Parts: sequence; structure tokens; C-alpha cells
Amino acid sequence: MNNAQIADVFETIGHLLEFQGDNPFRIRAYRRAALNLRTLTADLAEVAQRGALEELPGIGKDLAAKIQELLATGRLAYFEELSRRVPKALVTLVSVPGIGPKKARLLYDRLHVTSLDQLEDLARRHKLRGLPGMEAKTEENILQGLQVVRQGQARMPLGAALALANEVMKPLAALPSVRQIVTAGSVRRRQESIGDIDLLAVSSRPGEVMDRFVTLPQVAQILAHGRTKSSIRTAGGVQVDLRVVEPDSFGAALVYFTGSKQHNVTIRGLANRRGLLVNEYGVFREKTHRRLAGATEEEVYRALGLPWIPPELREDRGEVGQGMAGTLPELVTMDAIRGDFHLHSDWSDGAHPIEEVAAAVKRAGYEYMLLSDHSHSLKVAGGLTAAELLKQRGIVERLNARLAPFRILLGTEMEILPDGRLDYPDTVLAKLDVVIAAVHSAFKQPRAVMTRRIVKAIRNPYVHILAHPTGRLWGQRAPYDVDLDEVARAAAQTGAALEINAYPTRMDLNDRQARRARELGALLAISTDTHALTQLETFELGLSMARRAGLTAKDVLNTRRVHEVLKWAQQKPHRRDGRS
Repeated sequence: MNNAQIADVFETIGHLLEFQGDNPFRIRAYRRAALNLRTLTADLAEVAQRGALEELPGIGKDLAAKIQELLATGRLAYFEELSRRVPKALVTLVSVPGIGPKKARLLYDRLHVTSLDQLEDLARRHKLRGLPGMEAKTEENILQGLQVVRQGQARMPLGAALALANEVMKPLAALPSVRQIVTAGSVRRRQESIGDIDLLAVSSRPGEVMDRFVTLPQVAQILAHGRTKSSIRTAGGVQVDLRVVEPDSFGAALVYFTGSKQHNVTIRGLANRRGLLVNEYGVFREKTHRRLAGATEEEVYRALGLPWIPPELREDRGEVGQGMAGTLPELVTMDAIRGDFHLHSDWSDGAHPIEEVAAAVKRAGYEYMLLSDHSHSLKVAGGLTAAELLKQRGIVERLNARLAPFRILLGTEMEILPDGRLDYPDTVLAKLDVVIAAVHSAFKQPRAVMTRRIVKAIRNPYVHILAHPTGRLWGQRAPYDVDLDEVARAAAQTGAALEINAYPTRMDLNDRQARRARELGALLAISTDTHALTQLETFELGLSMARRAGLTAKDVLNTRRVHEVLKWAQQKPHRRDGRS
């Protein structure tokens, strides 16, 4: 079993325990373990092989043994025993956001609902309203929840797709005959969600590669098995396509299979106007069929009179015209990133002490980090009182003296209360380096109310960054209803930044939202929202959204040196409009 499948088992155990009225802390332990496993970049089987399971956040001796059992047998006796006690339909129903154990039991007992299709039919025909506590708004919320669940079933977040692609490519890349193997399609363009995975390889023995591909342990079904192209479906239902091409055609094939479809249509049109043909085999003179390019992407674009266009921009949003005009943006790169603005320690709901978090961030090559544990209203995440928060200052100062020139900035992820008030008074916030504000409750507020709530927080002189601005969780929770344009304008006017949260199930803001925020003058900050050290590696996901948004280094707060960040933060109380 892979990481995602084991995470699914632990998450379902959490549901089963909740139905049985088990200890809330036990329920939370399984759900937190599931979340941590979903964001784990290392392969669980490899972690288990080196005896390091208990080093993972949220994994103690008991859960480590259960992971070992799942890896060894593909089954878990404890899970099967729990499953026998609870009807399967209840677990299915509780997977819908907004349906807890009580509602699920009500739907099952009164209306005999056993499937999501049946639930949707009843909600659309307004047949749920007769049940206690079920109103028109409840039906609307259930339909929205069903949409979120089905979106998660049909597509997977980018982080999960990258992990699966790397898992499949690793044994293929180890074959002596494979010169190169890369991702193509929407994975290479770094779309926030992926339907299927495209891989492209160069090999002197394509048949050998195909035979190895269709016998990988991830294969649940072979859809096609050819000499240069094969397709499989994984146990999780994901289709993976592999093509092996000649070296002379690799660049052309990579352009073609990376897409997008509309980008390809646009460059084909450009080629036709120049008397050229472009396809997956190369670029050719239309009249003579003389080959002009094909081995590399750079020469393919050059033959069309274009500079190389980064894959993240290939969505037919004007990038070809920009290339012709010489105005393609110089996208932000990892080399320009100096810090991470959203990290948690074990003072709230993080897995590690402040010292371990800081040491890991420094090892990753950053110059600074923002310590941002939760504020006191978020009790489920172990939020800090004002006194506890300020006590962190002494620890941070001692660590900064030891880790210099690396710098820990003291901050908080502060709750924006339903009426727009903040968890800490300004007298406390003024003592922090950088303050993040976030919504973690009252997600169903009307659009106007939610927008006023968030804008009020942004306009506070001591709030610097708005975290995960739409609150969405992939496959689990829909974005709350908010006017992001108004939020971005408020951020631009006050000098605040909007976060691109790289946590794999958030990816919030996404690329379209980040592009619009930049157009409205807002600054963007990329953050990992790290709760466990393995999640530091997810920064690339946020960077991908920034690059897809066309952001340059000047658009991203993380590219500034620490003294520039502190100057920016200290200016905010004195600024009510303009942009820093």
C-alpha cells in the first residue's frame, strides 16, 4: 500500500471511532496522522525499512505497528474489526463536508440513504427538509459538499500527482537503457489539480521500458501495452500514460505532450503563417518537409521565432504574443527565495520544538523563517494565550544568537473572529515581527459579511499577511464565499500581502486568484504552513502557483532580505494607502 492508501485507512478509522463515540483525542490522533501521511514526501515503505516510522509526526508505537501491518499484508485487522460494527453507508455519508455522525445516522435511519447518488437525488428533490434540523440551506450545503467530494474523486491535487509520478518514474529511470524520463501534460504545467499523468522517456530499448512499466506494483489495470506507448490505471484509479520517443524528437514531443491543447493550437497557427509544420516529431518546412528542429524545446520554439516559454505559462493566456513581443515575465525561481512565512511548532499544533523547526529551515537553505503558532481562540489547534506567545520571544532571541545569520521572526497565525475582531489586542501585535491573520471558523457567512470580516482584519495596522485566503481544503471543504477582488484591493491599499499557501490540500491562493491579486496591486507571500518538517519540501507547490500566475521576484515577499521584510512590516501602521 502507498502513503495515500494508508492515509485513507487512518482517516476512515477516525470516522468509525467517531460513530462509536470514542475518545475525541484518539479520533483526532488518527485524523492528524492521515493528514501528515498525505503530505509526506518520503515513501512510507522506505521509512519503515530503515525503522524510522516513529520519527514521523503523529506516529507513535501503535500507529507505526499498524502501518507495518498495512505495508506487509495490505490489510489491517483493527480496521476490519471496526468496519464490521458500523454500516459502510455511514462512512460514505460522513465523507461529505457538513455531514457529521448525527446527520449521517439520521439520513441512514430515516431515509435509508446508502450512497452519494441517492443523497444528491433526495437533496435536489428537496426530500431532506422534513428531517429534524434539515432546512433548505442544509440541502444547499449538502449539494455543495457533494460537489467538493466528487471534485476530489475525479482529480487529485498537484502534490499527490507529483508524488505518484515520481514513484512510477524512479524504477524506470533506473533502467540502463533509459536516457531521460520526465513528466509532461498538466503535471509539468503544474496545474493545481490533475486528472491523469503523462510521462515521456528516451530509451534505446523502448520495449524493455514498456514491459517494466506495466509490471510496476502501482498497476491495477493495463489499459494498453505497446512498443512505444502504454497506459495503466493505478489502484487509486489514476491513469498513467508513458511514451518513449527518439532523441531527435524529444523536444518536439515534450512541447506537444506538455500542452496545453490551446497553447499547441496557437503555436501551430503561428507555424502555419510562417510556412511551417509543427507536431510531436519536430518542426518542418511545409513545402519541402525539411526538418528544422525537434531535439530540444528551446530549438522548437526558436524555429517558430519564439523564446522558450516556461511550461507553467502554456495555457494560451497571451504567452505566445508576449514571447513574440519580447515581454514574457521573468518568473520567480527557487534561487530567489530567502524565507518561509508560515511555520508551526509544538507550542500549538506543530510536531516539533521551535529549535528543530529553525534548524531544519536553515538546513534547507533559507535565510529566515516566520514562527506563526495559532492564537488562543483556535483551541483545537492548541492556540497560545498572549502571555504564552510573548514568552516565545526569549526562545527566539536565544536561537537567533546561536543560528546567526539565520533569523527567526516572531509572529502568529491569528484568528479572525466572525465579527472581524482579532484574537490579540494591538498592544500584543505591536511586539511581533510579522503577523498572519486567518479564518478558521464560521465558514458559511454570507459573501458580504465574510468580505467585511476579512477586509477589517487586513486594515488593522499590525496585520501583514492574510493566510489561505479562501479557506478551501481539496476534496474536503469548498472555499468560503468572499469577494477576493475587494480583499486584494484592501491588501494593495494598506501594504499587506496575500498568501499562496503551499500545503498540498490547500493550494490557496491558486494561480488564477494570485494573478488577479497581482493585477490589483497586492503583494504575494508563499508559505508552506509547515506542521511537520517533511512539509518544508512542499514550497515548490506554492512556487508553482506563483509561476503560473506570472509572478516575478518583485511580486513575492519571500525574495526580500530579512531587513527589508522587517522594514516593510514596520511601515504598515503608518500607511493607509499605496503599496510598499
